[in-house]
Amino acid sequence: MKQLDNINSPDDLKKLSITEMTELAAEIRQEIVSFVSHTGGHLATNLGSVELTLAIHYVLNLKNDRVVWDVSNQIYTHKILTGRRHQMMTIRQHNGLSGFAKRSESEYDHFGAGHASTSISAALGFAAARDNAGKDHKVVAIIGDGALTGGLAYEGLNNAGTSKKDLLVILNDNTWAISKNVGGMSHYLTHIMTDEKFNKLRNEVWELTGRFKRRDKIRKAISNIEDSVMALLVPGMLFEKLGFRYFGPIDGHNLELVIKTLKKVTSLKGPILLHVGTVKGKGYEPAEANPSKFHGVGKFDKITGKAMTKSTGLPAYTQVFGDTICELAEKNEDVVAITAAMTSGTGLTKFADKFPDRFYDAGIAEGHATTFAAGLAAEGILPYLTIYSTFLQRSIDMVIHDIALQKLPVVMCLDRAGLVGDDGPTHHGVFDLSYQSMVPDLIVAVPKDGNELRAMMHYTCDNKLDGPVSIRYPRGSIPCEMYEKIDQIKWGEWEYLTPQRNIVVLAVGTMVDHMQKVAEKLKNEGIELSIINARFVKPLDLTMLENIISSSKVILTAEENQLSGGFGGIIGSYLMTNGYHGKFKAFGLPDKFITHGNRDLLLKDIGLDVDSIANEIINMTSQKNGFLQKLHLTRKGIGHKKASETKKVIGNK
Repeated sequence: MKQLDNINSPDDLKKLSITEMTELAAEIRQEIVSFVSHTGGHLATNLGSVELTLAIHYVLNLKNDRVVWDVSNQIYTHKILTGRRHQMMTIRQHNGLSGFAKRSESEYDHFGAGHASTSISAALGFAAARDNAGKDHKVVAIIGDGALTGGLAYEGLNNAGTSKKDLLVILNDNTWAISKNVGGMSHYLTHIMTDEKFNKLRNEVWELTGRFKRRDKIRKAISNIEDSVMALLVPGMLFEKLGFRYFGPIDGHNLELVIKTLKKVTSLKGPILLHVGTVKGKGYEPAEANPSKFHGVGKFDKITGKAMTKSTGLPAYTQVFGDTICELAEKNEDVVAITAAMTSGTGLTKFADKFPDRFYDAGIAEGHATTFAAGLAAEGILPYLTIYSTFLQRSIDMVIHDIALQKLPVVMCLDRAGLVGDDGPTHHGVFDLSYQSMVPDLIVAVPKDGNELRAMMHYTCDNKLDGPVSIRYPRGSIPCEMYEKIDQIKWGEWEYLTPQRNIVVLAVGTMVDHMQKVAEKLKNEGIELSIINARFVKPLDLTMLENIISSSKVILTAEENQLSGGFGGIIGSYLMTNGYHGKFKAFGLPDKFITHGNRDLLLKDIGLDVDSIANEIINMTSQKNGFLQKLHLTRKGIGHKKASETKKVIGNK
């Protein structure tokens, strides 16, 4: 790593020639492929943004100037250049670097992000704060063409364009979806329009026309001529109409051109949009050939590009969903599937191939996708709206106003519910039980395994729904084998998985299997739990709950969701309101953002691993209650009581 070894900060970059920086770009790509093959992460987007990132650091001073990265999953080069190179092997690992921009991680990370379409709005805030403080540093937003499908991006563009504040938006277009005209004339126009002499002449003409009595008409005529010429030759008139001066598209891998253009556009006043074309996966053949596959990857062989992730032999929940929705579409022609730019991530690739006329990708526009689903449902179509739990947060108003208020039969399928691991707090789906529980007329269902997920989906298809249904399920593999036969579930009812006992656990989703492991551990201590699959969080199964209240001395809840506003809080409130006199405890996520890392390590961090829960139950049931006589006597050397005697002690207390 000849050049890279000499880069310890962005200041070192400014000492290099274009030739040396080109060599550096190649070295950085090798470095990214090397560490991502060990850690997993976002690969294709980072390989595509190397030259653009180098140019930004070369032209700007990010200790003073401000750069806001949209989504920020493409900033591995930025992290390498800003003193974090030797920590990159820890990226997305427990207690390591975040896979996204994080303000607390570096002074160069000006704004954190994990969701799309936020950069322009945030950058406008930075620009307004700069102007209020009387400063003159540069503010830049970097947004991809995918993120530009989100409505928030257009809200930001509209406001920024009318504000007339000095702000540069760089559109990193890695699919060329917008730019059809990328020939010599476009490059020529970009060269002219960024030229100092051209802009000086343009401003002088504008000032000169201001001296005439009919200046408004003259200026309008000049603007119309300029707009007409640009509309013919430049693919950026949308941005011009929103108040931006548009430049591009330019080749984002031509380092000399990007640097030269950046220097010129950052010297201009007002809102500027620079359109840069890049190639996802640039420089790594497997990623260039399949950028979607290498967008986000686990560990892989960097020579072949083949995944090295160990398989459990069981399908992922996402695959079960994808297979099942195809089953539904086969038997019901009114079934349609909707996603928000996550066709592969939500398991809808097969559906899209088999039923292209019934598949809708709304782009990164969750709010639009949700109201779109409402419109379909209002006309008798059965839409399955498939969005990651953390991204449905953007649609909560639409869920309330457009779906639930009108009792429309939309089935919302929430993938990635619970802790998702290495992507961290921006992607953990740990709020959906809380924000959905407050919505009237919404059924919230949480399957314990793949068979139950399939059964719930078939129920929603086979029965006429009188309102919306939400089904949430986690990332990762299902806990048991799939059956060929479709399970029959009693809709709206919980189920006992063990005989009824004095200590009852109401477990939700992933916590069903988890609490069964806790029960096995406690059985050795003479404590037996009754595990209930609380598969419907809303409405509650009040018949079973009343039975539990009347017969149980300890009630526990377990959920992979924030305790605040979650299932445990709902149960606790009900118990208190209805005069329950036994003990109660809710297990769930604490009131804080959970960091990134392996899911098992995160569960241990927050006290939700099997051992921690078991110890908590031991402490809880032993206080003043005579529980754990067997364990107490064993520690004194008196010997074990028979299990039947221990159970008798528990029952009598």
